[in-house]
Amino acid sequence: MYRAILIDDEPLARSLVKEYLSSHQDIEVITECSDGFEGVKAIMQLQPDLLFLDVQMPKINGFEMLELIEQRPHVIFTTAFDEHAIRAFEHHAVDYLLKPFSKERFDNSVNRFRTLASKAAVDSKAALDSKSAYSNG
Repeated sequence: MYRAILIDDEPLARSLVKEYLSSHQDIEVITECSDGFEGVKAIMQLQPDLLFLDVQMPKINGFEMLELIEQRPHVIFTTAFDEHAIRAFEHHAVDYLLKPFSKERFDNSVNRFRTLASKAAVDSKAALDSKSAYSNG
């Protein structure tokens, strides 16, 4: 089961993401945040696997929020502004969904996340196995 946090100042946008996620039984929304500072606290406390993150929010934007986090989860940006896409991928975004986005486009992003998350898990296990073999050898 993957754990996700929704960070967006628009309640309707968060509701849409939750609705779209309802068909993805392996992803659980563990909390919702309406600004970047709430998001930072939630991420540090809950250690999610995935963020659905808006860019433009009050107090601090999504990019500023990410700068405050050492161990970053996977991020799918959900925003109404196309001019931030390059910067999002510089932050290793899984995807960049431009509002309003379709269920099909959303599902493609979630599938991309699953692929990356499972690859990261395999790579992590291989690294641990290698380290264990080295220390036991």
